Amino acid sequence: MPQLPVIAVVGPTAAGKSDLAVDLALELGGEVINTDSMQLYRGMDIGTAKLPVAERRGVPHHLLDVWDVTTTASVAEYQALVRPLIDGLRAAGTVPILVGGSGLYVRAALDDLEFPGTDPRVRARLEEELALHGPDPLYRRLRERDPKAAGTILPGNGRRIVRALEVIEISGRPFSATMPSYDAVYDSVQLGVEVPRDVLDARVEARVERMWRDGLVAEVRELAARGLAEGRTASRALGYAQVLRFLGGECTEEEAMQETIRATRRFVRRQESWFRRDPRVIWLPQREPDLLRRALAAIHRGDGDEGTP
Repeated sequence: MPQLPVIAVVGPTAAGKSDLAVDLALELGGEVINTDSMQLYRGMDIGTAKLPVAERRGVPHHLLDVWDVTTTASVAEYQALVRPLIDGLRAAGTVPILVGGSGLYVRAALDDLEFPGTDPRVRARLEEELALHGPDPLYRRLRERDPKAAGTILPGNGRRIVRALEVIEISGRPFSATMPSYDAVYDSVQLGVEVPRDVLDARVEARVERMWRDGLVAEVRELAARGLAEGRTASRALGYAQVLRFLGGECTEEEAMQETIRATRRFVRRQESWFRRDPRVIWLPQREPDLLRRALAAIHRGDGDEGTP
């Protein structure tokens, strides 16, 4: 019997990816691998909608709770963790099922993607410029040096602009030359979970309100005592950044919750745009009663007839 491909369940926040991944694992004898960058952080449970152990239904989940909240996220480090894990599962005859909405992490796991090194001195100088002058002058510089890269990075995304300029400076190559390709290193099937925009917006609001009821503020307060505010990546996570502002007296709790809803909806749109650009993703309507059957058919067939374009 031929080996099944590596499976990735992708799509926006609140689409229902985690449940489908567990269903597939139970059907196929698979194990789940996290591709959500924020679920890699220990203690960031409520605000990242990390699936509780009881809801994993006995399916092993990997690459959760790996980093401390003070650690800066690194896609290169994630790739170094996930590739041996995928290889080990496949060697054991177990189907790896990736799940998460961090598009670059999915690509780092599945595709021929190399990450240039870093130079702390160059990075520190560029970050100081960002802090002093904001992203606009750095973005103009990037647009002059690498228009292709500038066209794919939002003008306000200071962290990505700094990284692009750092790579250009230390490598002498355009940052766009290092950007993701669609050249896969594994036989894989990517399943996109599709939810109508109005339904997704309502789910986001309900999810954020539930997180507040479940104790997100207390979770952030506890993580703040462990250095969350000093974490370059974790402190900017949706919900966590807003609650930190509330705890710091910069806004009311209601304002923090409403801004989390708005920011999450904006993020959902960026996720959809990212995954829609990848022609390999097979889109499956989450609200259809036969979602699991359609997903299994797509996996065994390996084409996109079951999905919507």
